Amino acid sequence: MSDTTTALLEDLTLGQQRLADGMDVFYSLWAGAMVFGMQCGFAMLCAGSLRSKNAKNIMLQNILDACGGALGFFICGYAFAFGSNGKFIGSSEGLFALSGVIAGTDLIDFFFQFAFAASAATIVAGTIAERCKMSAYFCYALALTAFVYPVVVHAVWNSDGFLSIANENPLRGVGMIDFAGSGVVHMTGGMCALIGAIILGPRIGRFYDENGKPLDTPATFAPHSVSLQILGTFILWFGWYGFNAGSTLGISAEGYADVAALAAVNTTLSGACAAVSAIFLDAIFYYQETGEVHYDLTMAMNGSLTGLVGVTGACACVEPWAACVIGLVSGFTYCLGSILLVKLKIDDAVDGVPVHLFGGIWGCIATGLFASPRRTVTAFGASMQNFGWFYSWGRGSGDANLLLVEFIGILFVAGWTLLIMVPFFSLLDFFGLFRVDVLEEMVGMDESRHKGSAYNIEDIDREHMDRLEQSRHGKKNNLDISGSDA
Repeated sequence: MSDTTTALLEDLTLGQQRLADGMDVFYSLWAGAMVFGMQCGFAMLCAGSLRSKNAKNIMLQNILDACGGALGFFICGYAFAFGSNGKFIGSSEGLFALSGVIAGTDLIDFFFQFAFAASAATIVAGTIAERCKMSAYFCYALALTAFVYPVVVHAVWNSDGFLSIANENPLRGVGMIDFAGSGVVHMTGGMCALIGAIILGPRIGRFYDENGKPLDTPATFAPHSVSLQILGTFILWFGWYGFNAGSTLGISAEGYADVAALAAVNTTLSGACAAVSAIFLDAIFYYQETGEVHYDLTMAMNGSLTGLVGVTGACACVEPWAACVIGLVSGFTYCLGSILLVKLKIDDAVDGVPVHLFGGIWGCIATGLFASPRRTVTAFGASMQNFGWFYSWGRGSGDANLLLVEFIGILFVAGWTLLIMVPFFSLLDFFGLFRVDVLEEMVGMDESRHKGSAYNIEDIDREHMDRLEQSRHGKKNNLDISGSDA
């Protein structure tokens, strides 16, 4: 082969690689932007689920998620998560503040992973809403994205991590499968939300009266905008396609398109099945209690979100029929989890804990049960030979290694989050930095902390109201409506 031919082949190969890199960068940019757009969905869902007197407050908290998440992940979170030289935490100097990151393929990886970190942080916003100080929330967003979440990421998604399937010696020969983060993202955020809600305590009037006596029936605070709730739910569902399908981290490599397409299909099916199972299970409970059949919109919305959480870890390695089963169980998980929190007198303003913590736990377990041989090999390579327990049991081997590792992963996420966030929230509470004053909470955060109501509703002029009443009684012709106040 001549030198000219060799040079042409090298140029062609280089051109193909540049094209592939460009496609992967654009794909991750699109997917990361969709994930970041989920911040809008969280904001709309939370604002609609709360009382109108706290709408500004929850909106600002969602902005701080993005801001605090960007700063914390930029300064050290990204290095702790994806740095090398450690089974527990990364330490690559060039990743701190992106000091050594130059190539576009590496920069886009930071952007995509930042969007995930911000999503983990924002899970807490709704749970502890209507009584948390803004300064405490900003500190929390920094702490989670700079340290707590990155350690979980490193353990599961970094090839050096002790739970990673990419580790040279994966745990029990298989490692933990959590493709898009049922455990890494949602369980971590949900666990932080649970800890925060317990230490912060319930909203005034939720479980106890003004004398501190338990109420016979817990009070419910009606959402101020069902329209915002459903808008937020659909925005989140839309963004989930970037969350799950985008977790291939590229699209040019062989088989990646198949994995992304399967993830999108499984995401759809699980969310749909969960919404149906949640609304009908709630209707059955309501019928047993009252003898009437009602269909609760909140159950449908949060049920679907739990289904999306539940399939996130397994979306690339289960068959579509299994995604339906995961969704059906996710709906039941949400209903029962929501009831459990009320029984325990834990006040979750938007039911974020049942959706993300319980849904995330189920997602990890479901992966250990339903990961299919052919889908797992396509997603993770031919070396991946341990599959879901149902498939192993069906083959007569009874191999439950993957399921066991998923349980270990659940215990690790829960233990690590408890270890850091219990002292963190307790210190904030001890120094009076966590919860707002009683009067501020009763008036509402918008009036007490954010320069007035989120809704500019002008007072109706009493004189004009009297005139309207007179006109309705046939006295319209006798009214003088001239003048500046007409």
